Amino acid sequence: MKAIILGSTGLIGSTLISKLDADASFTEVIALVRKKTDKNFSKAKEVVFDFENPTDSVFEGIDIIFCCLGTTIKKAGSKEAFRKVDFEYPLVTAQLAKNKGVGKYAIVTAMGADKSSAIFYNKVKGEIESELEKLNFPSLGIFRPSMLLGERKEFRLGEKIGQMAMKALAFLIPANYKAIQGSKVAEAMVKFSKQTQNSEKEIIFSGEML
Repeated sequence: MKAIILGSTGLIGSTLISKLDADASFTEVIALVRKKTDKNFSKAKEVVFDFENPTDSVFEGIDIIFCCLGTTIKKAGSKEAFRKVDFEYPLVTAQLAKNKGVGKYAIVTAMGADKSSAIFYNKVKGEIESELEKLNFPSLGIFRPSMLLGERKEFRLGEKIGQMAMKALAFLIPANYKAIQGSKVAEAMVKFSKQTQNSEKEIIFSGEML
């Protein structure tokens, strides 16, 4: 298979690209990045991509897109900037990929994704799910993890507090709401990519990734 990954430097994406790089099922792995990193891979390669003025040639011959793009309003600087990363970039790349015949698209959203939500974060996540569904990919995988565990590049105090609370109360929390390691989400995405009989849309919750 030939794959493209968006968001390869984040918590889930960094694990995912390593797994794809080591997996013999994938003959080509391309990470679309705004600027290259100093990471070395045996097979995967980084390609600088202008998300503001995208071209579709890189999607030629690709079998699956993995989208792990995501930020926070604090990091992005505004709601508009957040929406650009979490909605506009995933959607425009999906449109280009679909036009080039890509058959599978896998995206990480959030447990509370709902386009009708009064919570801005959840609303945007729900909106991107809805727009991707309209593109009618032969196979669309939507991954809705609960709170993510793992080491991030940036420190998020609120998230750290939440992680500790969820770990302490894990025995009381239903499977779909338990905190989950980012690596488990990456593993589930790889598993999804290898399924030969996908339904048109599949929503995968935390409980199915643990």
